[in-house]
Amino acid sequence: MSIRRYMSYVKPYWKQIAGTILIGIIKFTIPLLLPLLIKYVIDDLLPSPLPQGEKLRQLFWLMLGAFLLFTVVRAPVEYIRQYYAQWVSSRILYDIRNQLFGHLQRLSMRYYNNHKTGEVISRVINDVESTKNFIETGLMNLWLDLITIALTLGVMFYMDVELTIVAIIVFPLYSFAVKYFYKRLRQLTKDRSAALAHLQGHLHERVGGMSLIRSFALEKHESKIFAKENNHFLQKALAHTRWNAKTFSVINTVTDIAPLLVIAYAGYQVVTGGLSVGTLVAFYVYLDRLYTPLRRLVNSSTVLTQSIASMDRMFEFLDEAYDITDKPNAKEMPLDPDTGRIRGEIRFENVSFRYREEGPLVLDGINLTINPGETVAVVGMSGGGKSSLISLLPRFWDVTEGRITIDGIDIRDVKQRNLRHHIGMVLQDNILFSESAKMNIMMGDPDADQEAVERAAVAANAHDFIMELPEGYETELGERGVKLSGGQKQRIAIARVFLRDPGILILDEATSALDLESEHMIQESLARLTKGRTTIIVAHRLSTITHADKIVVMKEGKIVEQGSHEELLAQKGVYHTLWHVQDLGAAPEPQ
Repeated sequence: MSIRRYMSYVKPYWKQIAGTILIGIIKFTIPLLLPLLIKYVIDDLLPSPLPQGEKLRQLFWLMLGAFLLFTVVRAPVEYIRQYYAQWVSSRILYDIRNQLFGHLQRLSMRYYNNHKTGEVISRVINDVESTKNFIETGLMNLWLDLITIALTLGVMFYMDVELTIVAIIVFPLYSFAVKYFYKRLRQLTKDRSAALAHLQGHLHERVGGMSLIRSFALEKHESKIFAKENNHFLQKALAHTRWNAKTFSVINTVTDIAPLLVIAYAGYQVVTGGLSVGTLVAFYVYLDRLYTPLRRLVNSSTVLTQSIASMDRMFEFLDEAYDITDKPNAKEMPLDPDTGRIRGEIRFENVSFRYREEGPLVLDGINLTINPGETVAVVGMSGGGKSSLISLLPRFWDVTEGRITIDGIDIRDVKQRNLRHHIGMVLQDNILFSESAKMNIMMGDPDADQEAVERAAVAANAHDFIMELPEGYETELGERGVKLSGGQKQRIAIARVFLRDPGILILDEATSALDLESEHMIQESLARLTKGRTTIIVAHRLSTITHADKIVVMKEGKIVEQGSHEELLAQKGVYHTLWHVQDLGAAPEPQ
């Protein structure tokens, strides 16, 4: 099944593969002339009654022709075959990786929550690279070896039928060995690949958290854990190695038997006068031409087994279902002709949500209306459902019950890309890539020009510090923006949203954990950014959201209060309690 699916990637390149095989036939046919040359020299040229000078002249021209054939013809043929074999396999892997990356971008957040990043990367890099051997070995070299065996057997049968039968009498043992050994080898290979992916996932996670390991002096502890993970991979690798070694031990033993049988029978024939010395020598050389590709075929079985196991893992990953999909008739959001953006009216109608089918409800019966251009803050204790609420809006997850509408349209009826295009997000820990400051801002609009990028940076109070970087906008920021401070990273993220110019803005703890100067500059840029847009602010620090048109208080997945800052304080409920807890630790007033 995996091979059949894999062939769909191969199909566009069948002409190049066929051409490579034809060129390979020429390449492998030329050496088959060598034993005939040896036979002619031993049986015909040397014993002939010709004068010595004539023998040397014929030998010279014979060897000159062979030399030209092996250098002038075979060398370019070998180059062309190798080049096109690599070209085809590289192109096929390029196509597969492109499809897998597209698949990665469509997988749900649930998948990424349940799988380590390193394991995912292993599927896209290691497993795909392992399938390269299927192309070069299974689709090219395998056929060339079979053709070489067929041509060699043809010549051998022509030379001596009985001796050829003796030479191939051990062939059935090969088929038995392949059938017996390679079925289990495929599973062992798959287990080894899975263990390697798990080790890679663990290593990726630990490298990302190296600052934590060092700050808690966990080096020895983590070394023990890594040694345990590494040992798990070692055991799988050794199990694979042991079975592989058994396979080659049996195969090589069978291979060594055939020449012994041929030498015994051919020697008897030469002694009794039934066979010439030249035929014996030529036949022995042909025996090498027969069993070398046969041995490669057996080795190919190992390689192909590993490739097929990698295919299984690759397609297993490719078959991961999408939790969030577009409906066949999904549409785009209508735009306001005056602003060129969506209006931004948001309604949560009886929305309930759980992360797992059998899991508890994290949102329960949410009803909330946010008017166009309104700023709404969502507050509450940790675990109250704030982050879950805002993650439903761009459809990172879909509601379990109820519906969410924007401008009166159920967001499940809108194309995902179009929906997310109209929503800008500034988070507490924004993701920056290791590319330049310019490229990170252009994530908001990849088609923007330099002028638009700089306008966005100015609006986000980021232009000045960017110009102070060694190469200005072209300065590479390092992995996750490691070369920038927390406040600088936030301003880059805000510039990105300015460039996108969305109708809806989500701010999730956007100013927490920053120094006062950075917070002031970011609050200033956010004030410009939120103007005229529907804005949802998630905050723990209530002092930052007193200006909101409406404050929504969440507790245990439900909305328990909503109103303005003054209205909620007057109610003396949950918000009132939170406000006084944050007011320099003051005790809440009596209820």
